[in-house]
Amino acid sequence: MRAIALKRLEDLGLRVSFSKHCEERDVFDSSSVESRLGDIHEAFADQKVKAILTTIGGCNSIHMLNELNYQLISNNPKILCGYSDITTLQNAIFAKTGLLTYSGPHFSTFGCLKGIDYTIECFRKCLFEGEEEISLIPSTSWSHDEWYLDQEKRKFMPNIGYAILHVGNVSGTIIGGNIDSFGVLPGTEFMPSLRDAVLFLEDNYPMTAEIF
Repeated sequence: MRAIALKRLEDLGLRVSFSKHCEERDVFDSSSVESRLGDIHEAFADQKVKAILTTIGGCNSIHMLNELNYQLISNNPKILCGYSDITTLQNAIFAKTGLLTYSGPHFSTFGCLKGIDYTIECFRKCLFEGEEEISLIPSTSWSHDEWYLDQEKRKFMPNIGYAILHVGNVSGTIIGGNIDSFGVLPGTEFMPSLRDAVLFLEDNYPMTAEIF
């Protein structure tokens, strides 16, 4: 999957480098807090790095929040893209520095063989075209299978489109992410203000994305 993801990103015209501890794995299929902190600090400090893609999700980004060097991040703003557990990291950085981050694919997501075209196109539009407005049209199909277990045996379902709860127009800063990860932030210094916000939530199962 790494080779597939690497080629996809290179086909977009990107030059990819890897953090020092990207392949480190402990008993929890993660790396130590110290290793992850070192990697993200190094990436933000490196002037050659223009964007940071998280490797994968999980359940322990919250362990990094107290030790992150928010001044370093504020002084070296750049693209940070990921989703799921990365929600805690993204919202803490926004709350502490005001840096806008991107809820989007991990590096590992680009290793998906099938059903990835819509994701890549949205990624390209958002980060490469520089348009003031981007229209999000629902994908024609979706899946919630564990695609990384068998890349050939995939099950896709037709997408019937958005379920509109209230008709109207709103504007605001999009705040949120994975509902479980986001739910641990209220009451802490890492929770951004929800004033004038459009709340965006990704549920864990079934995997849905909802905008309220």
